[in-house]
Amino acid sequence: MLSTNKNRLIEMLGSALGSLAQERGLEKPSAPRLERPKAVDHGDVACNIALQLSKAWKLNPRELAQALVERLQKESGYDKLIASCEIAGPGFINFRLSNAAKTAVVNEVLTEGSHFGELAKEQAPVASAMIEFVSANPTGPLHVGHGRQAALGDALANLLATQGIKVHREFYYNDAGVQIANLALSVQARLHGLKPGEAAWPEQAYNGEYIAEIAAAFKASPEYQDDLEAIRQFAVAYLRHEQDIDLKTFGVQFDCYYLESSLYTDGSVAKIVSDLQSINKTYESEGALWLKTTDDGDDKDRVMRKSDGTFTYFVPDVAYHTSKWSRGFHKVINVQGSDHHGTIARVRSGLQGVAQKRGWDIPKTYPDYVLHKMVTVMRNGEEVKISKRAGSYVTVRDLVEWSGGVTPEMSPAERELALQRGRDAVRFFLISRKADTEFVFDIDLALQQNDENPVFYVQYAHARINSILQQWGGQISDLPSADLSLLQSKASDHLLRRLAEYPEVLTDAAAELAPHALAFYLRDLAGDFHTFYNADRVLVDDQNLKVARLALLLATRQVLQNGLKVLGVSAPAKM
Repeated sequence: MLSTNKNRLIEMLGSALGSLAQERGLEKPSAPRLERPKAVDHGDVACNIALQLSKAWKLNPRELAQALVERLQKESGYDKLIASCEIAGPGFINFRLSNAAKTAVVNEVLTEGSHFGELAKEQAPVASAMIEFVSANPTGPLHVGHGRQAALGDALANLLATQGIKVHREFYYNDAGVQIANLALSVQARLHGLKPGEAAWPEQAYNGEYIAEIAAAFKASPEYQDDLEAIRQFAVAYLRHEQDIDLKTFGVQFDCYYLESSLYTDGSVAKIVSDLQSINKTYESEGALWLKTTDDGDDKDRVMRKSDGTFTYFVPDVAYHTSKWSRGFHKVINVQGSDHHGTIARVRSGLQGVAQKRGWDIPKTYPDYVLHKMVTVMRNGEEVKISKRAGSYVTVRDLVEWSGGVTPEMSPAERELALQRGRDAVRFFLISRKADTEFVFDIDLALQQNDENPVFYVQYAHARINSILQQWGGQISDLPSADLSLLQSKASDHLLRRLAEYPEVLTDAAAELAPHALAFYLRDLAGDFHTFYNADRVLVDDQNLKVARLALLLATRQVLQNGLKVLGVSAPAKM
């Protein structure tokens, strides 16, 4: 239901309730809520205010509903908005919108175009937000888990932007610590001619072929020297560049790349440790420094500084989030794997201590988290567990190339089209389930060009509408003036109703940090379009009816484009 229609009906109901309350000497209730009936046949919108008020007003709910309807029908503009209403069950009021109210969505879509469904900056729930996602260690290629983060984080950023929020995308590079040291040792071992499996190969080394690629590139570079620090710097830079290529292939861009190492070099880590010590938030035990996380609900206190003097991994995380807050990002969402669940309490606890010391009003739930579960990749009916290049996992690059059907024989143009298909499939698939559910990615399904493939199903709806408009061959500019009152079939009614839901779908998905809801909606919209196309012939002889149906399709094409763009998926003109 369009917000203009919804707000007007709420206003009418509020006025009618106010009149009844005044008549009976009762306190005026709060604004009534509207909801969609579970069954389409029950109407377009329902209200249960009579059930909610019956006890306080000492009236039978059906009698109250009847009195409310009678008063409502006297409201100005009622007939233009409502075609009929009925009282159902114990006291529900079901409304059917007028044809003019239903078809208004077509003109609204065609007027607002690519901005249909969006909120203005003045309507935004918060002015700005930061989303941190992917944040892969620069120790290897991006794996499918990073791919799920990239798809979720980017779609979530786009969703928040539709709500008038200024969104900042950030990638946190864990370029310090044991894993980076192991990366340098791995490359050095390759430079010395060693290979995985040999007796002298370091136990903690990375075994993928990419280590040999880094070693070869370093040996051929002007800065080559057999020095562990030089190797480390080159390897990190090499892998960061490789990850950037993968992210570009995936269509993801960031506003900032933040280095973990900078938190040590600029003294941020030392400063937050000092802050926490100064307010008695820490204590020494067994040669280690502990944070009193149990004060903030954690099940046990956590080690901050180990007995060897090194910090545990959550300490720079606290420093990093302190930086986020100090940079003005008071709404922060972290998209991470579910294995990070254990760090949430300790990071928030550390932040509360820093806030206490510095006089900051950081909410106890800061930052927000979207945690995703694992992705299993299936190909030819079997689980794929490794990539030769990565050594132990499937990479994002593998997934995109496999899903697009990329082959060595392709021309550059053919390869680019295949990569686009693969990127679309990977993005849509990885967004199409709730983040906290495990996901099985079926390469064979991604390659199918039929209705079983969800991204193909949605994109084909867009392409089919394009084809119909081309077949018609008229002026698109004529369609906004169509006589939409002619849209009276059951199939067109369902399609109109679905189009009107789009703005609310965006708002709810953004509020719930749930981009999968938009993927569900697009599949439903495509389904309603296909049903309409099969039920109501569009290019009929009746000129006025034809133009009305074409206008409906043009609006549908626009909403499909808008929704796919939010998910970072293309809307092909033909397929």
